[in-house]
Amino acid sequence: MLPQPTSQPPFSRGGPTRIGASQARTDNRPMHILLAEDEHGLGEWLSRALAQSGFRVDWVDDGRLAERAALDGDHDALVLDLGLPGRDGHEVLRRLRAAGATLPVLVLTARDSLAERVGTLHEGADDFLPKPFALAELEARLGALIRRSRGRAQPRLACGPLQFDTAARQFTLAGEPLALSPREHGLLRALIVRSGEPMGRAQLLERVFGDEEEVQPAALDVLMHRLRRRLEGSGVHIRTYRGLGHALEPDPGAGGAAP
Repeated sequence: MLPQPTSQPPFSRGGPTRIGASQARTDNRPMHILLAEDEHGLGEWLSRALAQSGFRVDWVDDGRLAERAALDGDHDALVLDLGLPGRDGHEVLRRLRAAGATLPVLVLTARDSLAERVGTLHEGADDFLPKPFALAELEARLGALIRRSRGRAQPRLACGPLQFDTAARQFTLAGEPLALSPREHGLLRALIVRSGEPMGRAQLLERVFGDEEEVQPAALDVLMHRLRRRLEGSGVHIRTYRGLGHALEPDPGAGGAAP
C-alpha cells in the first residue's frame, strides 16, 4: 500500500511542475500523465514513483490548474483527486467533458461509497481507484486506459532475450517463463523498465520494498545476487556502475532493449 512520505515536494503553485521523465518507452513516446493531487506528500511520492516506471508526470495541486493543463496540454491521461481546492474534482471532470475533452480520467479518492463511484463514472470518469491503493494497480490501470485511447496493442518491455508482458506481469527468457520470487520480480521489473540506465540503491529499495520499515540494505544485495545467477549465460546481465547504481543490459550480440 502507499507509504507515508516524510518530506515535502518541490512544488510551485504557479502551474504544472514536471517531476521527471524516464528513458523507458512502451510506444513511440512515454506515457504522459497529468496528476491532480493536493496532498503534497502523496503527490511527491506518486510523481517520483510513476516517473521511475517510465511515465512522464506533470503535477498540479489545484482544480483550476488541473482543468487548464488538461485542456492545453498533450497528456495521455489525467489522475484526478476529487478533493481539490479551487475547483473540486467533480467540477473539473464535468467541465472537461462539457468542453469536449476526451482525455482518459482515472479518479483517485478516499470516498469509496457505491454512489460516489457510480456518480463519478456517470460524470465522465473512465476508471476509479479508492485510496489507499497499490502502486502496481494504478500503473496497470493507467496503462490500460492509455492503450485503449491510443488504440495500441498491449506493450511488452524487452532487454535482449528477456521480455516482460505488462498485462500478464510475466517475465519470459528466450520465450520460456522465468520463475521468480515476488521480490526478485519487483527488482527485475524496476530494472527492465529502465534497461540500459543505471538505477541507484535508494530507487531500487523504494521500488522493491515500498513502505516497509527497517529494510536492511543487504537485502538488496541478496536479491541482486540471486537475479544475476538466474540470468547467468542467458544473453542479458545486470551491470554495476560505481557511484551510479545497477543497470540491466543485453550481452554483446544479444540485441538491445525494446524501444
